[in-house]
Amino acid sequence: MLLELYSKIGVVGFVLIVLLVISFYLFLKNSFFLWHINRNLTAIFHSLEEGKMSILEDERDSKNPLVAIIVDMVNHHANHSIDIKNEVAYLFHKQFSRVNGGITVLRLISVIAPLLGLMGTMLGMVKMFRSLGVNMADPTLLASGIWVALLTTILGLTVAIPTLAFYYFLQLRMKHFRILAIEYSYRVLGMINPKYSYTGMMQNITNSCAVMEECNGK
Repeated sequence: MLLELYSKIGVVGFVLIVLLVISFYLFLKNSFFLWHINRNLTAIFHSLEEGKMSILEDERDSKNPLVAIIVDMVNHHANHSIDIKNEVAYLFHKQFSRVNGGITVLRLISVIAPLLGLMGTMLGMVKMFRSLGVNMADPTLLASGIWVALLTTILGLTVAIPTLAFYYFLQLRMKHFRILAIEYSYRVLGMINPKYSYTGMMQNITNSCAVMEECNGK
């Protein structure tokens, strides 16, 4: 059965099948991982809202990237810059590097799959016309050859379309998690230090405006 399949789709077809398996694996793995860390973050934040701030110390070596970002912000980066968003963006890129790598592979597969399918079709057409040059008396050979050659194009599109959908789905999820990382970082920092709360930030802005007005007045 494998030999029969190989005779129809060739090496290129088998490569496309492998890429399809990799695509599904990366999608399922990363989707489950993002779902798990989101659920874990929600549970930890509920504990923080209940006043259990010691959980930040317990999660110092957390394997949850979102929790690790918040812990790093509290312990190391909160005093480095007033612009928390830039600090979170740096930590987000660092903590989610493996997920970003998987998403990049999905994007690569979605691009090369139709090209591999087209290459398989071209190789099949070359093989078919070479056979026709030897045996011109069999007209069914042309139809059969074209059917077999087009299989790799169909297979390439079959790989590329769902893979591209997987890529954009995970990209949207990552954008959502980036927003969550910023939001929860602000909220946790506000619990620990009042200057990072909404009231404290508005007070800082008011004070800055007052200082500017005094300077302009002088």
